[in-house]
Amino acid sequence: MPATRADLMAFLDALGIATTTVEHRPVFTVAEGLDLHEAIPGAHTRNLFVKDKKGRLFLIVVLADATVDLKQAHHVLGAQGRVSFGSAEQLMEVLGVPPGSVTPFALINDRAARRVTPVFDAAMMRHPVLNYHPLTNDATTTIARDDLMVFARACGHEPLVLAVSDEAKAQGL
Repeated sequence: MPATRADLMAFLDALGIATTTVEHRPVFTVAEGLDLHEAIPGAHTRNLFVKDKKGRLFLIVVLADATVDLKQAHHVLGAQGRVSFGSAEQLMEVLGVPPGSVTPFALINDRAARRVTPVFDAAMMRHPVLNYHPLTNDATTTIARDDLMVFARACGHEPLVLAVSDEAKAQGL
């Protein structure tokens, strides 16, 4: 059974991580939530659940307006061949969230198997405050960048901070 939002918040509290959460209408795409970006401080993001030719899974987390060339991403990720999107079934099985609710907070559901490699874009990690769905797309939770790393590590993952987006590459990050 995947973790609930209450489970996530209890886990964050146990880690001593302060967050704020804003409830809102369900938002399935970045474009649908643009108006919320003005109301919620911090950098807004999007998440790409992808797999390589050998079935290795990655959760790529970038700024909402970032450009990611998936045809070239495997070079940065160290993936075996080009990456493609994982299926909705695989997303639910591994991270316990449906499409539209993908978030690094879903690493809480991959603590035992550790099947996903989280990849945080270097341009995103320059922002001190970040926003993600708290396992459902009807809210946004704000977390400090450094606390995101603490959370991921507490879930048994060592996130890769890489220049995945075109913007990060252009900035030489």
